Amino acid sequence: MKIEIWSDVMCPFCYIGKNNFEQALEKLPFKNEVEVEWKSFQLDPTLDPLQPQNTIEYFKEKKGLPADQTSQMIGQVAQMGKGAGIDFNFEKALIINTFSAHKLLHLAKKHGKANEMEEALFIAHFIDGKNVGDLEELISLAEKSGIDREEARQALTSDQFDNEVNQDIQDAKNNGISGVPFFILNGKYAVSGAQPIEVFADALQQTYKETVSAFKDLSKEGGAACDINGC
Repeated sequence: MKIEIWSDVMCPFCYIGKNNFEQALEKLPFKNEVEVEWKSFQLDPTLDPLQPQNTIEYFKEKKGLPADQTSQMIGQVAQMGKGAGIDFNFEKALIINTFSAHKLLHLAKKHGKANEMEEALFIAHFIDGKNVGDLEELISLAEKSGIDREEARQALTSDQFDNEVNQDIQDAKNNGISGVPFFILNGKYAVSGAQPIEVFADALQQTYKETVSAFKDLSKEGGAACDINGC
């Protein structure tokens, strides 16, 4: 069963959604039959890739809210994060254009390490206060995940994965996705937002029952068929 997840590195609800989704999946008997594919999405592609901004100042400017209301909003998100086992450090988090981070994600996908890289990027951004638009920071994350430094440098300083990132963004538009996180379950159902663990569990079970186990039951009948060797 395939799960496609559109996400952006600087989206706190994407990190919360990831944790809740993974906790839900871990409890299910078919967890080893689930393939997760991370998809790129940019919440603000207009951001300067060379000029990181303070989180509070960015949201004050972006939403036009006073400082105290902005702090209150961020505090509510931080509290929600604690419920998902995340200690957000918004005071250190730097807002930056995430296109390069998504290129690194696609490089990691090539090595079968996309899930690990998604987690590493979230930690770098939300916990450690790293600039996830900085070339050397991204190369360091690649190296820590077992990817060769020079391969990472080449991928990040060229257009090697630009098409993949842009295609994910276009796929989101084609699917009517305007916010993240967004989960498409085996091409049949969609779950939007950082839902509670039980919502993810119910959705996964329903999708599995309708798209996977049903086919398994039918296959037991062993009816006549044709294959490449004949009938």
